[in-house]
Amino acid sequence: MEAPRDNAATGKTSGPWMWLGIVLVIAAFLFHFFAARAIGGTYVAYRDHMAGFVLILLVTGGVIALLGRRFWKGRTDATVLIIGVVQALVGLLVYVQRYHVHG
Repeated sequence: MEAPRDNAATGKTSGPWMWLGIVLVIAAFLFHFFAARAIGGTYVAYRDHMAGFVLILLVTGGVIALLGRRFWKGRTDATVLIIGVVQALVGLLVYVQRYHVHG
């Protein structure tokens, strides 16, 4: 019998870690959505929060993806998980900061 291989050696990704990363990105989106709703729910609030979410995802996701190619090549699950964690933390920060909006 052959011993089980490590994910990094085979190039396969671990399903649960990738799904957790995806769920965290969705949670970050919802943080932005509910922050926009809490400050008035106008078209401008939703537009700005959704644009901010996409911009943050592109910038942080790009940086993390480049780091992933350099340091943990073949571990797509780790890259997606780290992107999800960063997005969730930023989204939570945006949601908490809604209390500081006066207008």
